[in-house]
Amino acid sequence: MNKLELIDLMTGVKSAKKTYYTELKKTVDQLKKKNMQLEIMNDITKNMNMDIDIQEILRNVIAKLKQLITFDDSHFVILHEEEPALLHISPNGHCELEMDLHRFQDFSLALKEKQPIQVEVNQLPDLPEKERLLSLEIESLLLVPLYGKSKKIGIWTFGRKKKNTWLEDELEFLEQLSNQLALTLENAQLYKEVLHSKQEWEDTFKAVEDMILVFDHKGTVYQSNDSARDFSDLLALIEKSQSLIQDTFTCNKPGFQEILLQHDTILEMHAYPIQNKEHQVYGVIAYYKNVTERRQMEVQLLHAGKLGAIGEMAAGIAHELNSPLTAILGNSQILLRKTPQDNLDYMLLDDIKICGDRCRQIVKSLLTFSRQDEYRFHYYSINEAIHQVLNLLKFQLGKKQISLHLTLQEDLPFIKGSQPQIEQIIINLLLNAKDALDESGQTEKAIAITTYTENKFMVVQVTDNGTGIEKERLPFIFHPFHTTKDREKGTGLGLSVSLGIAKDHGGRIDVLSTPGQGSTFFLRLPLQADEERG
Repeated sequence: MNKLELIDLMTGVKSAKKTYYTELKKTVDQLKKKNMQLEIMNDITKNMNMDIDIQEILRNVIAKLKQLITFDDSHFVILHEEEPALLHISPNGHCELEMDLHRFQDFSLALKEKQPIQVEVNQLPDLPEKERLLSLEIESLLLVPLYGKSKKIGIWTFGRKKKNTWLEDELEFLEQLSNQLALTLENAQLYKEVLHSKQEWEDTFKAVEDMILVFDHKGTVYQSNDSARDFSDLLALIEKSQSLIQDTFTCNKPGFQEILLQHDTILEMHAYPIQNKEHQVYGVIAYYKNVTERRQMEVQLLHAGKLGAIGEMAAGIAHELNSPLTAILGNSQILLRKTPQDNLDYMLLDDIKICGDRCRQIVKSLLTFSRQDEYRFHYYSINEAIHQVLNLLKFQLGKKQISLHLTLQEDLPFIKGSQPQIEQIIINLLLNAKDALDESGQTEKAIAITTYTENKFMVVQVTDNGTGIEKERLPFIFHPFHTTKDREKGTGLGLSVSLGIAKDHGGRIDVLSTPGQGSTFFLRLPLQADEERG
């Protein structure tokens, strides 16, 4: 032994170095262990708000956990509405076995006590899971319960081939790990429920065929469904909604209004305040229903009801007039036969008979009009329908000093349809022409009625030299309620109803107009084939 070795031995320097390096290695190992524990906890924590795959997370955790704790088997029992589902996560491979917690009393005890329990495998009930563990030579199981904030989540088991005692720091870390995993699973379940509820709400929101808009305090739309986004006049709709939206914010009560947009589109708007937990309004849901077609139907029903009432009244008047007319005509004819033609009274009696015949024709037309609820289709003459209408309106037109010009093609075939309804169209066209002439200030007022065939259609053409229609108004004249007349003169329903009747007959109504010069309306009705007419 040399001098230096003797000095080291006597002073203990070498021994101290050994102790120092041993302690240092032990400290480094502990730091590595703590670091690995933190890494495992972080792997679980970072998945708290994600749509997680529990088996994938557990496999990743197990791979790192094996570097800290010795175990040979691990599986996970997740409770779904108190029913367990078994996930095998270590060793590699996947199996799902039947699990009966009621027969696994130790499992139930671990959940009840909320603390880890160590059991021997050979003491477990005879079930497939016990057979699997024994086939792997697993002798002991550590049962670690998992509890969330409000409910039990399941049990995490760790199996060992030898009945080694679990160290206190191992049990402490597994408890911390299980608590964190339970919290993660609970949050993940809540996250999925929120996502599911959100998706259900969005699907419902999109599925509604009517428009829905959500407004903020500034009147800005921050959410809308597909129907609203596809609406062509959305900007105008939002603008006309602002007043009710602000009223709803102010009053904190639901509101309602009707909105009229271009092309006579009618929308019903319902506004509902959205409140937070403090009952403060932070938004308004606006629900819009397009009621244009419904209103058109209501209008047609109303119009039909009015026509029905007028028809009944006309029928009553006609029947009341028939009796005195019969006496007037009968007596005038008797007196005419007894009176010489050179007698001065003959001319007066003849005038009485002519006026009586005219009254009888008017009564006949009234009776025809009163039967317009009978919408049976039959073959009729369009020229005869025009003459029936003129019997009713000729006096009105003459009183307004409007001259009538008829150009009716004589050899027109009969067409099939409801003559009273077609007469109603002609009445509407003639009354509109009369009103246009009244407004025009023309000194020579004229209406021309022409009939002819064109391709496969019978055409009734009504022309006036009245005020005409502006170009921008032409697309809207057939819309319900569209009118330029005073409230006392018209409702804007005549052309709308007339177009509906024409379409029911397979026809249409067209118009040409020049402001200041007049308008021409074309009623086109389909002709029937010769073999169909028989």
